[in-house]
Amino acid sequence: MKIGFIGAGKAGFSLGRFFVEGGIHVTGYYSRHEESAREAAFFTRTRAYDTLGAILRDSDALFLTVPDGAISPVFQELESMDISQKQFCHCSGAMTAKEAFLDIDRKGAYGYSIHPLFPISSKKKSYQELQGAFFCIEGIGPHLPEWKERLQSLGAKVQMISGETKIQYHAACAIASNLVCALADESLELLAQCGFSQELALQALAPLMRSNLEHLLAEGPKNALTGPVERCDTETVRKHLECFPDNEGKEMYRAVSRKLTGLAEQKNPNRDYGAMKKLLEEMEA
Repeated sequence: MKIGFIGAGKAGFSLGRFFVEGGIHVTGYYSRHEESAREAAFFTRTRAYDTLGAILRDSDALFLTVPDGAISPVFQELESMDISQKQFCHCSGAMTAKEAFLDIDRKGAYGYSIHPLFPISSKKKSYQELQGAFFCIEGIGPHLPEWKERLQSLGAKVQMISGETKIQYHAACAIASNLVCALADESLELLAQCGFSQELALQALAPLMRSNLEHLLAEGPKNALTGPVERCDTETVRKHLECFPDNEGKEMYRAVSRKLTGLAEQKNPNRDYGAMKKLLEEMEA
């Protein structure tokens, strides 16, 4: 299997080096920015290509590691060439293979979505952390078992999903990663009102956040849950809601607390959470 990359950003750099380190044959890189292709090729000890046609000819599979909005346009350029029996892969978490590679089966080619469930933040360092990461894959064609085996041989964990559930998958990833940043920012704003600098606030929150995350990952969200909602401490929750200076903060706290109430009921089935539900409904009204 000879794999080429179209696009030489963080994902292209990282996956290419990850594959090379694992003994997979990477042909090289093509990019509209020639210097980026040359840099990626040097980093992976492969080749920089001048044309789409040349890298297509030399590769059995092509990873389109370009922005989501560019995946389909790049594929449309490629499908004007002979793509029969070629495999095309993208790394978008939100887009399905069917959406990206429209009617690819009519061309005798195959399309796959191979998404690393990992924040690739560095072009030249993130590849070191991909071993042990999860990859979620779906697509159009018979090669999914081969991709699963190939990725597992590199030390990755692999989960196959269906294209129909791809957006739920991506929403789950965003909630667990991106949305946590919003919650942390809200916490920092409240601590600023108490006289904390951001640096000091982050230092203060770090043990609390790390301990909570460790328990959550080890025991699941229900068993890790603590705090005023879990205790059904309505007076404290009421005071929390009243301390927000605007409705945006109140709505955020209320929405999350309603979800927590459901978890608390599962954890403590003999405890009555009616007062908590009523309080949160009153604040909504």
